[in-house]
Amino acid sequence: MNSLEIFLKPWSEASTEAFCIRRTVFVEEQQVPEDLELDEYDPLATHALAYFDELCVGTARLVDLGDGHAQIGRMAVLAHFRGKGIGKQILEKLLLAAKVRGFSTLILHSQLSVMPFYEKLGFIAQGPIYDEAGILHRNMMLILPNSIE
Repeated sequence: MNSLEIFLKPWSEASTEAFCIRRTVFVEEQQVPEDLELDEYDPLATHALAYFDELCVGTARLVDLGDGHAQIGRMAVLAHFRGKGIGKQILEKLLLAAKVRGFSTLILHSQLSVMPFYEKLGFIAQGPIYDEAGILHRNMMLILPNSIE
């Protein structure tokens, strides 16, 4: 890869590019209803955007749930750029941001097919499998260390 950069942005700066990625991956590829894609957490979240040579190719968000807990969600990388470590770098950027902000626990709703990806970064499956927007999911959790490395 030539040049990959990941930036953290508020929704006011991230909305156009983040929604474009999410619409392509979730709505067009995975047939998630478009009205479910945007929610009340987007304006409150910190959004990670991955740029490859100035083209936005991936996104995810970090939502403060209160009491030291946060949720990572809406993680998506354009099909042509998958398998190149971009998702891992997006997640690592959000993990660092969560540590800096003092969160103790991260949760996410993982599609079953990508659970091994999250497990490699320390997330542990919890609870039953369930349907979310027509796709099987399972919750995962990561306890963050107390200190920033």
